[in-house]
Amino acid sequence: MKISYSWLQQFLQVDWEPIKTGELLTDLGLEVEGIETKESIKGSLKGIVVGKVLTCTQHPNADRLKITTVDIGSEEPIQIVCGAPNVGVGQKVPVATVGTTLYDDKGEGFKIKKGKIRGEESHGMICAEDELGLGKDHDGILVLDDDIAVGTPGSKVFNIETDYVFEIGLTPNRSDAMSHFGVARDLRAGLIQNDIKLELISPSVSDFHVDERTLRFDVEVENKELTPRYCGITITDIEVKDSPEWIQNRLKAIGLTPKNNIVDITNYVLHELGQPLHAFDAQKIKGNKILVKTLNEGTKFITLDEVERELSSEDIMICDGDSNPLCIAGVFGGFKSGVTENTSSIFLESAYFNPVSVRKTAKRHALNTDASFRFERGIDINTTKYALKRAALLIEKYAGGKLASDVSDFYPEKIEDFQVFLSYENAYRLIGQEIPKDTIKNILASLEIKINSETEGGLGLTIPSYRTDVQREADIIEEILRVYGYNNIEFSHKLNTSISFDSNKETKVENIIADQLTALGFNETMSNSLTKPKYSSLSENINEEANVEMLNPLSNDLKVLRQSLLFSGLESVAYNINRKNNSLKFYEFGKTYHKYSEKYEENKHLTLFVSGNRNKNSWSLSNKTSDFFYLKGIITSLLVRLGINKIKSSPTKLDVFSEGISFGYGKTKLVEFGVVKQSILKEIGIKQEVLFADFNWDSILNVIGNRKIKVSNLPKFPAVKRDLALLLDSKVAFNDVYNLAFQTERKLLKEVDLFDVYEGDKLPEGKKSYAISFLLQDETKTLADKQIDKIMQKLQQNFEKNLDAVLR
Repeated sequence: MKISYSWLQQFLQVDWEPIKTGELLTDLGLEVEGIETKESIKGSLKGIVVGKVLTCTQHPNADRLKITTVDIGSEEPIQIVCGAPNVGVGQKVPVATVGTTLYDDKGEGFKIKKGKIRGEESHGMICAEDELGLGKDHDGILVLDDDIAVGTPGSKVFNIETDYVFEIGLTPNRSDAMSHFGVARDLRAGLIQNDIKLELISPSVSDFHVDERTLRFDVEVENKELTPRYCGITITDIEVKDSPEWIQNRLKAIGLTPKNNIVDITNYVLHELGQPLHAFDAQKIKGNKILVKTLNEGTKFITLDEVERELSSEDIMICDGDSNPLCIAGVFGGFKSGVTENTSSIFLESAYFNPVSVRKTAKRHALNTDASFRFERGIDINTTKYALKRAALLIEKYAGGKLASDVSDFYPEKIEDFQVFLSYENAYRLIGQEIPKDTIKNILASLEIKINSETEGGLGLTIPSYRTDVQREADIIEEILRVYGYNNIEFSHKLNTSISFDSNKETKVENIIADQLTALGFNETMSNSLTKPKYSSLSENINEEANVEMLNPLSNDLKVLRQSLLFSGLESVAYNINRKNNSLKFYEFGKTYHKYSEKYEENKHLTLFVSGNRNKNSWSLSNKTSDFFYLKGIITSLLVRLGINKIKSSPTKLDVFSEGISFGYGKTKLVEFGVVKQSILKEIGIKQEVLFADFNWDSILNVIGNRKIKVSNLPKFPAVKRDLALLLDSKVAFNDVYNLAFQTERKLLKEVDLFDVYEGDKLPEGKKSYAISFLLQDETKTLADKQIDKIMQKLQQNFEKNLDAVLR
């Protein structure tokens, strides 16, 4: 939330340095995350001076250009080539000298340089109104009053305001501080604690008066639970035009773009007092009536952004007398009922809508506006009518409007202030220090908390309605503490603690692997368990019906719990690659979530992501790209570190890999890894190869927990390893080679492993090369060469027959 310091000073005449004020606001719980200097005209017209046009002649090489000499108060006049049709001798004009930076309406600057235009030298620029940021006119140069002295800096000619804007990280409970007046109210309490007593100046509405009642709309509220209070007034004879400069400057300072005087005034009062307002074109309200009601499910409605939306039967709607929707209450206005340049009369609304209802509506339609931000958190219901009068008076003054009706005020059940009893003993206990009773009472008074009764043990208090977050004794104590100052609470310099011993075996194992991965150059990541539903369609191994969906999702991108850590990890990879960090090694411990009928299941995983070069660039190391076998070596070392040595490899069944294998222990699958498919990488926006490994961490913990130590004799007879390089069709998977090999030789073949894959322009189109190793062993005797050759020949023949393989 942005708060303008000069706007704050409208309510509280404090003359502290902005940094000091920011520190006090932070101490009060309104954390100032940054302070930005804002100028009503960007650059403050530095380098702009007043000049006088001495001569003006036609450019010899361009019909639309003129050559001028301009006196800017320097030793010699300067020559400027100008294309404005209204430039003439004797004019006083604003001149941007060489080196001056001018800014466009988007805030992007360009520097004035000495140069030649159609062969004639130009040493500056005579500026139009829009080029200086003073308006939108670009029909010609800006001609100044003749009595302004030549050489006068532009910053002295025009009214330029410099402001300081606080970026406040407002917590959701502090709805009372969602305005400049609310922040000023809190700042005043802090200043009183610093022995600075200032009056809090609130805008006056004493001049509010209706002379002629010429146009009135009856107001009918269908559900008082959804709309506890609704106020409205009609204003006629308005002229829609630009806002006065001071309102525009206030809005620009906090990042709002001025629209017109009516819209700007409603925005101004919103940020001034925290009360959202909405103006309807009165001519577009049929039936001479305002209905606050809900409509049928699926009703179509076009909002201000020209998007047609389907309404829910729970959305509060502002309708006309014929039940035509005009506005989604508290969230967004309608396209057909908004104020335009042709509007001459308006119905101005100020209301209090149910925070829960507004929150659900805003999320349902994926809309987040300044109004919904405040309604969702709960505004001050007692400010509703006051803010309406404030805005009406401003419209009357700056749009020429006439108040045409009394204020309609639907408020059937007044919300009473909260009553709380504060025990001194509980305050001392929670604060940890005894604060003087007079100090406590002064703090409560500065916060506008009334003391109704006082006993020896405590105080009976009335909490103002705008403090919706203060309803318990503990909340009162927190208020006292934040104003008194956390830094003023004494604490012991002695710290007592006990050493804890973590005997959790699972945590130990996790730390062992994390340490090893860190030593190998990996960085740990932590990604959100909520993810996009569309990722389910990228893999047949992920069942869309097993998605665990959120009942009230924050957004469509965070709608379901993940069934795989792959996609959230790839998002992290893409984020880094987009920021030129191309060589990556990530690991993450996390859970996946699945729904099977009425049963929910969580599984723990460890995932690895490897992409780019193995090592950082170094003069002593050559750049080597990470590949499948590099990842395989890392995975093997992790399993060996866990004491899992007897690993069985087999083809993977996961369809997220273009090439991949699986490691298991007995019949238990431990890890699947390989090269991620290009189609998946393209969906995430990744153009380089990514290697992925998915450890079933629950299975690994089960294996190392149940693994028993067995002692057996070492094999007496050696194993023999043979390799084949096969040229295969691209469609043939390692799984096909693996299964066919064990079908061919079941007794002596112990392992089949893929150790190289090649696809390139040196091979025929549609072909690839597999380098495969075969491990043979007879536990009763040494294998003879003739027996080994026979097995290998049989394997080769079956590969050629069944897979159309060719020996390379």
